Amino acid sequence: MKYKIVYMGTPHYAKEILDTLIQADDMEVSLVLTQPDRPVGRKKVLTAPPVKELALQHGIPVLQPHRLSDEGIEDAIKELKPDFIVVAAFGQILPKSILDIAPCINLHASLLPQYRGASPVQQSLLNGDKKTGVTSMLMEEGLDTGPMLEKIEFVIPADMRLHALMAQLTLDACTLTLSTIRNYENITPQMQNEAEATLCKKIKKSDGEIDFEDAGLIYNKYRAFEGWPGIFTTNGTKLDGVNLIDTTSDNRVLEILSFDEESVVVGCRKGALKIATLQPASKKAMSAKAYCVGRGLKVGDTLL
Repeated sequence: MKYKIVYMGTPHYAKEILDTLIQADDMEVSLVLTQPDRPVGRKKVLTAPPVKELALQHGIPVLQPHRLSDEGIEDAIKELKPDFIVVAAFGQILPKSILDIAPCINLHASLLPQYRGASPVQQSLLNGDKKTGVTSMLMEEGLDTGPMLEKIEFVIPADMRLHALMAQLTLDACTLTLSTIRNYENITPQMQNEAEATLCKKIKKSDGEIDFEDAGLIYNKYRAFEGWPGIFTTNGTKLDGVNLIDTTSDNRVLEILSFDEESVVVGCRKGALKIATLQPASKKAMSAKAYCVGRGLKVGDTLL
């Protein structure tokens, strides 16, 4: 028997899950819904979501509604009589009319009810969590509030950053998708405990600004905001190649404590960080040591 799937998703995470469904002998993806093409980069080139590109490569019909309530969308799904609607990082709430067509399974990259919402992986790193995971759940009209089906947990290495963690959770989500669909009849859905629920918001560029008060918090921001928005100081200097030296020492804010080859060790009010690269606003990135030498800064001086 083949499971008939209607799939909804948009970014790379969702693309990998779709690929897993396409490759599975017992799955048949008959329709894909994804977000409209968007302008990307400085040149604002109209770009298709990764999920659309993959679906078209495999000859699967694609719909890109601005809203799922748009005319014809509900009928197009109903017509296919899917066994399941599978959703991963789609970017829209599903209306009741679509939720009623077939069981809607969502793959959410957190251990629900923790971190419902838009940025669960970043939030886990920001909070310095020891573990995270992926939850498959039945969707309802709320945001990530539905009954949970299965989970895969992952212990986060202390130095793991966003891209590596996202890659791991994507792999786990692919495994979980097949497991949940194949075992669906035998799974007892579990209600989420509302008392334990937390919500995470969409990340803004300004979230990357740091103040050198707490080295541990800054290091977690560095891990969580890999790629975008990165971490930067009030004057727009970007930091990269950041390592946590300690979280407890008392220092003067931004005091240069030592040099380590091309890196500089800098004090925070609490703890210290080693920084490999600095990039002043609208200038090229340079080694932290070169930055200091160019400005005549030595141990005991203030970095910025």
